[in-house]
Amino acid sequence: MKKNFAMVALAGAALSLTACGSSDDASADANAESVESVAEEALADVTETPVEDDAATAEAAEPAAVDQSTAEEAAANAAEIAAAVEAAEASASDIADLVE
Repeated sequence: MKKNFAMVALAGAALSLTACGSSDDASADANAESVESVAEEALADVTETPVEDDAATAEAAEPAAVDQSTAEEAAANAAEIAAAVEAAEASASDIADLVE
């Protein structure tokens, strides 16, 4: 399993290096003057003054109380999910053993 992870990590590193490997002249595409002018154009039409949003400052509502049956149901669901994850990990390990 560790070999597979190492191979995937190596492949990811190789792809990230090739993604930025060849560029003709990247500095000409993104110079400070062109970026600043685009930002200034986007903000040029904003003339309104900001106002306070009452909904943003409102108090958060109390969380609903959880009864015993809801908590037990959530615990049972979590146990089922954990068992499914363990089964998937075992299957993945078996497949990795077959591939090697």
